[in-house]
Amino acid sequence: MLQGDRDEMKEKSEVFLTDTHAHLASARFQGEIEGVLARSREAGVGRIISISCDLEDVTANLALASTHPGVFATAGIHPCYVHEPGPEGWRDSLRALAARPEIVAIGEIGLDYYHPPEDGSEVTVWRGLQESIFEEMLQLAQDLKLPAVIHSRESTPAVLAVLGRFPEVKAVLHCFTGSPEEAEKALAAGHFLSFTGVITYPKADDVRATAAVVPLDRLMIETDAPYLAPVPFRGKSCEPGMVRHTCQRLAEVHGLSPDEMAQVTSANAERFFALSGPLLGAGAAVGLEG
Repeated sequence: MLQGDRDEMKEKSEVFLTDTHAHLASARFQGEIEGVLARSREAGVGRIISISCDLEDVTANLALASTHPGVFATAGIHPCYVHEPGPEGWRDSLRALAARPEIVAIGEIGLDYYHPPEDGSEVTVWRGLQESIFEEMLQLAQDLKLPAVIHSRESTPAVLAVLGRFPEVKAVLHCFTGSPEEAEKALAAGHFLSFTGVITYPKADDVRATAAVVPLDRLMIETDAPYLAPVPFRGKSCEPGMVRHTCQRLAEVHGLSPDEMAQVTSANAERFFALSGPLLGAGAAVGLEG
């Protein structure tokens, strides 16, 4: 057996975590990426999906994905940035970048009904602009046959309505904090749900109750780094390596071991994003138990 075959078999048998939503292009990680990735690997993370919010993010994430095995990128316009997605001609630029092989999804896209209008417009006008760009992004996902990473803060019913107009696009609702009833509607439409460190917070019983109704084959985990650090790091800057704490809490909710939940969620991420190739910092395996 060739060495390459042995390495591939080792990676397939290794238990590892997949952080399906981290913002590695964030200014908070500037100059720190190598350390962040090294700490992530030490914590058992094998793959990271680095999420884009605007055109500048896409370029930065593509650079990371093309130079760091185990890092993958997305392309999309966050609903809070629809008023300034990029320079003139951004649509053509985004489409060209999204066609690159390092791009595994269109996102982060969706609707945000929590924050006030970023451009000072009326709420109805702002939400109309968000929905228009959301539809454009879903059309792009459909054209390129890519899945979508969805932002649905305080807007899940509206998000599901828009997604319903694009039945060919499979989606994951990231940082899901909706009700069990909203989760059931998203699941019935064929979508996935992803949970952050919020599930570890003492007062997040409602989020844990929702997570409990999600079938194992529709679950994913994430950090949303550098935001939403889990217990015991709450209040600090979050890193992908901290996803292990979210994994442990979600495992408790479903009555699994951390290793079992890592295997389940990583397999789901691999299937959803069509991930392949060597793991992050391929080398020594790290156990998740204990």
